[in-house]
Amino acid sequence: MMDLLGYGAFFLTTALIFSLVTLGLNLQWGLTGLFNVGLAGFVAIGAYTSALLTTPDDAARLGGFNLPILVGWLGAMLVGGIAAAITGIATLRLRSDYLAITTFGVAVVVQLVALNAQKLTGGPFGIGFIPRPFGGLAETPLLFNLSNLAVVSMVTLIVYLALEHLSRSPWGRVLKALREDERAAISLGKSARFYRVQAFAVGGAIMALAGALQAHFSGFIAPDNYLPALTFQVWVMLIVGGSGSNIGAVIGSILVWAIWAGSGALTSVLFSPEQQARAASLQIVAIGVMLCVILLVRPNGLFGDRPRRPKFGKRSKEAPDESTAKS
Repeated sequence: MMDLLGYGAFFLTTALIFSLVTLGLNLQWGLTGLFNVGLAGFVAIGAYTSALLTTPDDAARLGGFNLPILVGWLGAMLVGGIAAAITGIATLRLRSDYLAITTFGVAVVVQLVALNAQKLTGGPFGIGFIPRPFGGLAETPLLFNLSNLAVVSMVTLIVYLALEHLSRSPWGRVLKALREDERAAISLGKSARFYRVQAFAVGGAIMALAGALQAHFSGFIAPDNYLPALTFQVWVMLIVGGSGSNIGAVIGSILVWAIWAGSGALTSVLFSPEQQARAASLQIVAIGVMLCVILLVRPNGLFGDRPRRPKFGKRSKEAPDESTAKS
């Protein structure tokens, strides 16, 4: 029972870290309409920034300032936000598919830098010995996982409430106006580029914070953690939960991660160790099937806005009026 409770805390901690990334993407896409498929790069920036600030000194690479974990998280948000703002200034003149290609290129560049800049990032060997919150409880897995779950839950709740407030504020209403009708918003004196860069920077900072949390939760990071598969996972989480809904971003992340982790556990039971490498692709198949089902049943996601349809009573009421008008 204790092992099951500890695994449940570990599972929810991982799912909530994913939900932070999804919340950042929801601000960029769901609220503002910015098509970012390079989010793995901003997650990596946050993870490496926090790791370099908080790890002990290492002669093999730069960094290792041994600062407190909280300073690492704040530094990750700052660097991630600046990187996203620079990316936004350079790319937000582009639209839809061109913006997607450019942001994907940014993510590839970040991943290649992490892989090859060995003096800074440790190269393919990554960075280890990242300080973990409540590291002294590591010998008691249940308490360790519950403590980490409490910290990640508190951070996720703060970010969620802040985004809910921002979405209802005048700033959030301008972003929605730019998404729905850019010309109308510009005619009212709003700078489309200025607000979009702000939204892109805030979303990037949230993604970087998620990367920092993941780095300190696991204690080790490597370039392989930030491949395009991460972007695929987060986009599916947002689509399933409902684009434009913050609660949908959180619930969608938990649901998709449950299917991803459950399918991985199922393949490890059903297939022999020699076949498990090939069977791992069934995880993507399971996510694809779930995505198709969700889109068929709820095209706008679980918590997305449903298009309004006229009620049967209104149709029947309008029908006699049309017939009388023709007569």
